[in-house]
This record gives sequence, structure tokens and C-alpha cells, in this order.
Amino acid sequence: MVPFYALIAAFLLFQGLGLLGVPYFAGWHTSLQGAVAVMMLLTASAHWGRRRPDLIRMVPAGFPRPDRIVTITGVLELAGAVGILLPATSRAASAALALLLVAMFPANVKAARERLTIAGQPVPSLLPRTVLQIVFVAAIVLAG
Repeated sequence: MVPFYALIAAFLLFQGLGLLGVPYFAGWHTSLQGAVAVMMLLTASAHWGRRRPDLIRMVPAGFPRPDRIVTITGVLELAGAVGILLPATSRAASAALALLLVAMFPANVKAARERLTIAGQPVPSLLPRTVLQIVFVAAIVLAG
């Protein structure tokens, strides 16, 4: 849920800056791009911090080197966060991030079904997790 809260809070903050006269955030689109970047930076940070072991446990059985997969997905999230802010790469980054979230969804299913935790907190059950994933993908696509 924290990434969802970060997405909403960042969007509202950037929209507020736009209302206060910051020209870059005058429209909803740049505010959404900034909010998606904040959310992706937040989620990427978990790939190297104390949450890393939890993310490694989420990788479905059968995938080789779960630790490497977590590292690679974190790097891709960082690249997407930067790419979505740049006009020349925004659409490609949006498409890549949306595909990345779809590709990582089996890990979310595993986490929900096995009632795993992240930083000691239980992950949401499958239905709310699926709805959140749809919201994230929609935000990413709109930001592109």
C-alpha cells in the first residue's frame, strides 16, 4: 500500500506546486509523470535495502537466481523512473514499466497466496493486490 500512497501524495504535491505557479507542474500529465517516478524510485529502493530478502522470497520457484532477478528488476524500475520524466523516452519507459509490472505479477500472486511479509508487514491479499496492480499500470500508461 505504501507505493499507492506515495503515488497519490506525490501527484497531489506536484499538482499543488502547479497551482502555486510552478510552470512545469501546470498540467496533470507532468504531475502524474513525477508521481510515477516517485513511486518507482520507492519500489526500487526495496530491492537493495532490508526488504530485499522479502522480495527474493517472492520470486516464484523455478526462476533461476532470484537474487539476480530482484537486482535486475530494481535497476529496471530505476531506469523507468528516470525515463518516464524525459520527453524523448517517456512513452518507451511507460511501455517498459507496464510490461515489467505485468511480468512481476506472478511474484505478487505468490506473496499473496503464501501470505508472505515485507518488512514484517503482511502483503495484501490477492484481490486488493490485483486492483493495486491495475491502478499502477494505468497510472504508468497514462504518464507515458
